Amino acid sequence: MASMSSLISPPNLTRLSLKPQPKQPFLQILNPNFPKNLILRKQRLFVAAEERTSTVASPSSAADRRLYIGNIPRTLKNDQLKKIVEEHGAVEKAEVMYDKYSGRSRRFAFVTMKTVEDANVAIEKLNGTEIGGREIKVNITEKPIAQVDLSVLQAEDSQFIDSPHKVYVGNLAKTVTSDTLKSFFSEKGKVMSAKVSRVSGTSKSGGFGFVSFSSEEEVEAAISSFNNAMLEGQQIRVNKA
Repeated sequence: MASMSSLISPPNLTRLSLKPQPKQPFLQILNPNFPKNLILRKQRLFVAAEERTSTVASPSSAADRRLYIGNIPRTLKNDQLKKIVEEHGAVEKAEVMYDKYSGRSRRFAFVTMKTVEDANVAIEKLNGTEIGGREIKVNITEKPIAQVDLSVLQAEDSQFIDSPHKVYVGNLAKTVTSDTLKSFFSEKGKVMSAKVSRVSGTSKSGGFGFVSFSSEEEVEAAISSFNNAMLEGQQIRVNKA
């Protein structure tokens, strides 16, 4: 009769090892003679490709969370602006832009929100509202404008009255509009028309514009009065167009 121990542990049964075995590269499994140095090189290339893929900018990158806020009062400070925007989402940073020569506010700022969702809510709630009696403009920086806004700008360009008596105005602040330009130059003469040139397909100012007058005398008076004058915190250049 067989003993109890032989029934429990048969003498010819091979025990399975539970020790983890080192992993073999997949290419070496397919072909045991495949050179190890090539296997390692391919593994490194694969890891590098994975790292490059993981570093591609995500939808929540800083550019998608950075807001442009224009036409703000000159007296508005960083902390005041941050407090206003924080009512509609978490703010990472708020920075009012100042002229490096005069130290005056350029009447626009950049605010970086914590998330894209916060940025979208801030645009929806704040664009077109007033701060200190001024209607502010809020949008994502460098974002192409909607078609409806583009058509408005195209209409504005088509309404410009050209004239042989015209001045070029350079170094304009980004916040200067065609109406602002016309109002500014009207102080020294009868302005027929004015327009700010914009980057094609966007609402972004090109930093220059044109003002037309009815006579050469008014052109000379405008150059004499406004060349190197300050407009929206920047020293503008005025000469014949």
